[in-house]
Amino acid sequence: MTRHLLNRFREHDLITFAFAIAFQALVALVALVLLTLAVIGEIGRTDVWTQDVGPHIEGKVLPDVFAGMNEVAGKIFSTSSVGLIALATVIAVLQLAGVVRTCTRAITRIYGQKEQRIWWRRYAISLGIAVALTGAVLGAALLATAARTAVHGGWSLPFAFTRWLVAALLIGIAFGLLVRYGPPHPRPTRWASAGSGLVVLGWIAQTLVYAEYLSLTNYRSAALSLLGAYFLTSYLLVGAIVLLVGIELDEMLRKERTT
Repeated sequence: MTRHLLNRFREHDLITFAFAIAFQALVALVALVLLTLAVIGEIGRTDVWTQDVGPHIEGKVLPDVFAGMNEVAGKIFSTSSVGLIALATVIAVLQLAGVVRTCTRAITRIYGQKEQRIWWRRYAISLGIAVALTGAVLGAALLATAARTAVHGGWSLPFAFTRWLVAALLIGIAFGLLVRYGPPHPRPTRWASAGSGLVVLGWIAQTLVYAEYLSLTNYRSAALSLLGAYFLTSYLLVGAIVLLVGIELDEMLRKERTT
């Protein structure tokens, strides 16, 4: 099956799609980070940056780099965030809509379908899915940061498990919408859910490995800072590959079960 999967990956030229998805996701990531910071400031949880996230980053990067990041966060927190939330949301949705359209072209090729929808329908669908993705990513980010200290004592461990489970479900539902409604001929809910489940599990494993790497290194030199940027783009590229491999594998399993 592995050889067959690799052959289909090459046949559908999915590595090219993966690079395109990763590049668009990198641009969207900037807007999503600004959106998350703006929402954290609006709900009065600036301590997420000043006491949790910021101190962890400070020891890992060059002083001037952290000073710049801290200045940006401070500006966001000290001014009205409503306008920034609106702007960052629009930019994130538009960039993620581009990611959705690229994913849709890849999924269409994987499923062996032909795109016959008129352009405005494709754009409307991509924007709708992008809105769901933006909400899911923002919700997952807030669960991972702002909600981390919401419960203390004996319930903190069950709550931590629950919030991470809910975060994974949010991402899974959003990408289930992508797999189901992105291609020209929607997939049944069962197969859309299976494909998104495979993708989310792959992303969780990838993120755990990447998080472990980040905990063991720092970027307090020019060379290491460059290496950090390289690993960030590599993380997004691997995430795109995981997405396409998951969908490809799901389609192979579907064909086996239906033949």
